Amino acid sequence: MKSSSAHNYLILGLGNPGKEYEYTRHNAGRNAVLMFIKNGDFSPCEENKKLQASVSEGTIGKKHIQAILPETFMNKSGITAKNLKLKNKKQIAESVVVVHDDLDLPIGTIKIVKNRGSAGHKGVESVMRALGTRDFTRIRIGIAKPAHLKKSQSEETVLKTVIGKVSPDDTNLLKKGIKKAASALRTIAESGVERAMNEWN
Repeated sequence: MKSSSAHNYLILGLGNPGKEYEYTRHNAGRNAVLMFIKNGDFSPCEENKKLQASVSEGTIGKKHIQAILPETFMNKSGITAKNLKLKNKKQIAESVVVVHDDLDLPIGTIKIVKNRGSAGHKGVESVMRALGTRDFTRIRIGIAKPAHLKKSQSEETVLKTVIGKVSPDDTNLLKKGIKKAASALRTIAESGVERAMNEWN
């Protein structure tokens, strides 16, 4: 396995490990990266104790890609990011792509952003602290019901939403968002971030 710094793209799919969290909203990013791996020519995921993550590697065109699923639980995703030991902020800006759920977007939608704040997402905050910058690419996967958008919710309500059981209707919408995010990752790998933003935003 190549060192992380030898790859063109380092894709982190944020979520929680364990069967009980597998199909929750909070695991949208993790599931999108798993779909991206499944749909491409990637190695099987292997445990990487140094990164505290499951890791798969592959090539799309001439781009070498490392797909990384932190096993640290969402709020400590930065442990994996820190252990990547990236050389400088230029490399981070050019190579890191973080995929995660987002309560500020309607369920089933996605948005690709770069150099933006965390909007209170604890997993994203953890990665930003670990890397010492927010200047990297993110794919935000919407998980909110339209009625809940822009409404202030208690921490308990948010927690229930992101790791609670998902209704069949919402599951179908969530899967659409995950599929879009996996396709957007493919676009990034093939054509770059700017092209992906133009196509998917």
